Amino acid sequence: MAKKRIVMALGHRALGTNLPEQKAAVAGTARVVADFIQKGWQVAIVHSNAPQVGMIHTAMNEFSRQHPGYTPAPMSVCSAMSQGYIGYDLQNGIRSELICRGIYKPVSTVLTQVMVSPYDDSFYTPVKKIGRYMAREEAVQEEAKGNHVTEIPGKGWQRIVSAPKPISIVEIDAIRTLLDADQIVICCGGGGIPVLEQGSNLKGASAVIEKDLAAGLLATEADADVLMIATSVPNVTLNYGASDEKPIRHMTTREAEEYILQGHFEFASMLPKIQAAIDFIRAGKGRSAIVTTLEKALDSIDGKAGTIIGEDIR
Repeated sequence: MAKKRIVMALGHRALGTNLPEQKAAVAGTARVVADFIQKGWQVAIVHSNAPQVGMIHTAMNEFSRQHPGYTPAPMSVCSAMSQGYIGYDLQNGIRSELICRGIYKPVSTVLTQVMVSPYDDSFYTPVKKIGRYMAREEAVQEEAKGNHVTEIPGKGWQRIVSAPKPISIVEIDAIRTLLDADQIVICCGGGGIPVLEQGSNLKGASAVIEKDLAAGLLATEADADVLMIATSVPNVTLNYGASDEKPIRHMTTREAEEYILQGHFEFASMLPKIQAAIDFIRAGKGRSAIVTTLEKALDSIDGKAGTIIGEDIR
């Protein structure tokens, strides 16, 4: 019997926000991933990179300010750096956990580029904050370079970039090959490196991609059975944060769309997770998506926890 395939999208809590936190968090994450491997799943992992890419972006730009012979690193390069440094910890943590269980299976990190459209509306309305807070003078200099900034009351100014929709994954053939060989793949880190196609060249875009949308695209293109999005809450809820908050255990894609129209899911957090689930499920047959915490991941795959999103009932 062919093994089932799962794409796991890991949020901030699975990685921490700095080097010591990341080391500690990855150990726990590796145990959960190893549980799935031990149960016979093929696993691809997508991870967040928001704190890490912000740290890298700030460090590279501060370095260039203090050393005129060096230039600032563009967002695409910072994204690539974050994929490498997070993937390094993740693949070693998972490898170590598997060996301790007597499982000898390769774990690879694929630096992944994700195609976006130059005509994506998000390029006209950037919303993603990155890097450190700046004084007004520095913000003016950033705008002179063609970058966008926004004022954060009481803190200063901060650069903002767009969040275009992912269209295709450049390295998908390599990722499929590794999965078909029953290996663990870490890819599309931070949503992937956003690139624009220019003739035979790929040009890095000054943007970030929602990692949950990239995970949904990966799950679709890798023909996964399950898309699991690990987040900070055990269930998707209606009326989140209100006195009548209601956890959801199961919903169809049609119900999910109705809840979106009713405004139940926050734009910057739960909405992309639900949209990724809908797109993935509707791109094939027999698929499902799960939203829950990493701690509840194994229970949720057996239907005992989390929010399970499935096909519409005919």
